[in-house]
Formats: sequence, structure tokens, C-alpha cells
Amino acid sequence: MNSTDSQADRLFSERCCDQIADALVERGYVCVAEAFTATLVAQLRAEFDHPHCNFKTAGIGRGDEYTQMRHIRGDRICWLEGESPAPKQFLAGMSQLREALNYRLFMGLFDYESHLAYYPTGSFYRRHVDAFRGRSNRVLSTVAYLNQDWPADAGGELVLYSAEGECELERISPQGGRLVIFLSERFPHEVLPARLPRYSIAGWFRVNSNTAQVIDPPR
Repeated sequence: MNSTDSQADRLFSERCCDQIADALVERGYVCVAEAFTATLVAQLRAEFDHPHCNFKTAGIGRGDEYTQMRHIRGDRICWLEGESPAPKQFLAGMSQLREALNYRLFMGLFDYESHLAYYPTGSFYRRHVDAFRGRSNRVLSTVAYLNQDWPADAGGELVLYSAEGECELERISPQGGRLVIFLSERFPHEVLPARLPRYSIAGWFRVNSNTAQVIDPPR
């Protein structure tokens, strides 16, 4: 898929959005091989070293249910706020993609949240799902990879499983420039241990599930 466009301010072309939408309908997930340019990948990778990034050890759950469990996941995260040019460009592109998918698939995607994810050498994230049926407003999960020239034997792959968790569907190397998108409720997935430091941006397109009685939980 070609993510370039004749309009300089668009990160995703109309053709790319068509292909993403078709893949989500047909199988529920897609890997865009060259979603981001090498320049943008390098700029986003540099964000990990920026003084304004306050990384913390990732945990499980939200709000009062949040807890750190290193035997399940070992990544460190920093929520992406778009305070510098590269994150602003990335978030603008994901907003464009949200609008494009709403137009094509009537998904009702309301917003997008994301964080920088740093996996130190040897760290992993055990098999899990990003959203439990009927209990979350996360609809589509995304992972953007920022590892240029990632060696084939370096590990750190994202593994997608069938809904029952019994069958491996796809094993995706975290090569810089790739974007993976999948239905949050449908696919259990894991991050395999990496032999090198691993950098990515994890994100979620959400629907607005606020009601008079229930407010969307804090991230």
C-alpha cells in the first residue's frame, strides 16, 4: 500500500484508506508495509529521547484497577500528546484515517489515544486482548513501528491469534514504517521477547460510550 498522496498534508492516500477498510471487513486486521516515511519514523523515534517524555512502567487495567505486572508485560510507556512537529503530524494522520474509516465503514470512531512504547532488550507482553466484548470503548487497535533496519533474528514480533486464541494468524516483525491495525475485541495478541531495544507507538480508535450514568474510564 502506498501511503503517499498528491496532497502534502495527508499521511494516507485515498487508495490506502480503501485497502485498509477492505482488509478490516474481509479479515479484521491489516499490516501496511510502508505507512510512514523513513524521515517521519526517525523523527518519531527521536521523541523517546525528548526531555518532555516521562516514561513509566506499563501496567494492566485502568483507573482504580491499574496494577503493574512485570511477568505479563515489561514495556515502558509515555502518552503521546502531540507537543512537537512529528507527533502532531502522526496524530493528524491518524485523525484523517479515523474520518476515512468512518466514511467507508460507518464505525462511529470518536477519537484516538496513543502512547510511545519502549521495550527494553528481553522484554515482552504476554497474550492479551485490548478490549473485552461489551466492556470497552476501544474498537480498533494500532501499532506503528519505529525500528529502522530491524534484523530478521532480533525477535520482538507481534503475534495475532484467532478469536479463540488457538491459532496463530500472523507474526509481524516490528520493522520501521509498518502500521498494524486490528479489531480490538476480536484478536488476542502478544509481543515476543526482543533481542534489541524495541520502539513503537500503540494506539486505539475509540467510540464515545459516555452515558448519563457511565463516563468513559481514564486511560
